[in-house]
Amino acid sequence: MPTRGGPRSATYLAEVLASPWQAVERIVPDDLERIAATIKELAELGCCLVVTTGGTGPAPRDVTPEATERVCAKLLPGFGELMRQVSLKFVPTAILSRQTAGICGLAVVVNLPGRPKSIRECLDAVFPAIPYCIDLVHTGRPSPPWLETRPERLVAFRPKN
Repeated sequence: MPTRGGPRSATYLAEVLASPWQAVERIVPDDLERIAATIKELAELGCCLVVTTGGTGPAPRDVTPEATERVCAKLLPGFGELMRQVSLKFVPTAILSRQTAGICGLAVVVNLPGRPKSIRECLDAVFPAIPYCIDLVHTGRPSPPWLETRPERLVAFRPKN
């Protein structure tokens, strides 16, 4: 069965990002080692944002959060908490989701659910914090801000000072 999550994520990013960017897509089987290696590879390639879709449920094959935790030096549990909170407005089984986020190298990694509709709902909830999070991860490096959003679609939060 072809994946729809990756293309849906890329469509979302094209809609909200004003900065130039390029999608680096990978389709990875539900394998802990391969998912972890791919997240690390994308971070090492210089991706400032790595978005995964699917593999966040309670089924035995769902290992994306474990792979993320394996390669991230810091976890950002607030992302998963907010995504579940938003998803619960639409489906009571959202409580089964184990989305998370973290920092791998200089990349912010966000685990999204696999359902295309849920991807948009979750990204709308957490994306206002992502550009500033990336700025913080890159503190002391040239070129911030790394990501700018289209304010008519989504306003990224950055403190005034």
